[in-house]
Amino acid sequence: MTERVRNILEELRPALNTPQLRAIAKRLGRDQTLAEQLWATGNRSARVLASFVAEPNRISRATMDAWVADLDSWGLCDACSCDLFDRTPYAWAKIRKWAKDDREFVRRAAFAMIAAITIHDKQAPDEVFLNALPLIEKYAFDGRNFVRKGVNWALRNIGKRNANLRAAALECAERVRAQGTTSARWIAADAIGELKLHSSR
Repeated sequence: MTERVRNILEELRPALNTPQLRAIAKRLGRDQTLAEQLWATGNRSARVLASFVAEPNRISRATMDAWVADLDSWGLCDACSCDLFDRTPYAWAKIRKWAKDDREFVRRAAFAMIAAITIHDKQAPDEVFLNALPLIEKYAFDGRNFVRKGVNWALRNIGKRNANLRAAALECAERVRAQGTTSARWIAADAIGELKLHSSR
């Protein structure tokens, strides 16, 4: 462990919230080597910080797979998914791969990435999000709390992007509801309620 990493860990010793970690990340700047050193410590706060300082265009596919396998909480999952993984050149390939993975936080990462991309990728055509709807339908059965919330989040965010995608998301929600599982019914009802409210604003 380098002296720089030891000093950062010392700074992280008190419990820090996400805004405080973002402030440290801003000071440190993007640095993939540092991010990997921080991740290797196994410290939860250091790993969140790693997701903020890692370089989306430099992180490798193998490192993404290694990091996603280490995810053990929704907070760390969403930090990686929404501040790093979603901005890499491999985002959609990883979404398709990780959605198939039965591990709770790996699958959540896939859907959290979709939710994040709807917000930050302003130039993406509707087609890429329409192509994500079948994944939402396929995994709506998964009743694990963080997965179903991730699936729901992705569906809602797709529908909020524009009127065309809202109509497609509502149609998707109806197909999800027709699946009849407890998880699918919850995902559909919540998404339909929010999207109809959003369209009336």
